[in-house]
Amino acid sequence: MAETATPEVLWAQRSSASEPEKNFVYLTISVPDVPKDGLKLDLKPTGLTFSGTSGTLKRAYHLELEFYAEIDPAESRINHTAKNVELKLQKKELQEEYWPRLLKEKKKLHFLKTDFDKWVDEDEQNEAPEEDFSQFGGMENVAGGMPGMGGDFGGIDFSKLGGGGGDLGDLGGLGSQVNPDDLNDDDDDEEDDDDIPALEEDKKEEKKA
Repeated sequence: MAETATPEVLWAQRSSASEPEKNFVYLTISVPDVPKDGLKLDLKPTGLTFSGTSGTLKRAYHLELEFYAEIDPAESRINHTAKNVELKLQKKELQEEYWPRLLKEKKKLHFLKTDFDKWVDEDEQNEAPEEDFSQFGGMENVAGGMPGMGGDFGGIDFSKLGGGGGDLGDLGGLGSQVNPDDLNDDDDDEEDDDDIPALEEDKKEEKKA
């Protein structure tokens, strides 16, 4: 039976009070060698549930997140690659302020980390280059169109996801490229959590002073 693990999750965000396309959360779920037919994603306005199995590592992944605030599943986008699942989660409420954290409950989670490669401080967003989402597919690419979903993204079977960007291609030699040691959840730094970087908090304190 495959070992069950919680995948590493990286996150960053942008915010805007007037431009929806600049008001989103960038989420990366690190799940190497998980084929489309081995993935299931249940994306709702308030959170997500993800499960998948890596054929090479013989490892099952499971993840449940409850967001700090609501997102718009229908306007969110996805990119599936041989290494991870990337999500652009559209924030439902337009506002200039960043979310103070990703999750509703304030707690430290060893698998959740800030994506510093994509993070930009709130007051530096206008100067930052725009992210490239050309490889991301819209949620309408899911076969069947999810009739009557009523704002709930519902369960997605990735074996039916066509044109969603990021085709896995041939995974025949991927096993030799994956280092299981890099995927060990037990050695993660417990100080990593889902709060915004300390630098952002410090800037806000200075402005209040």
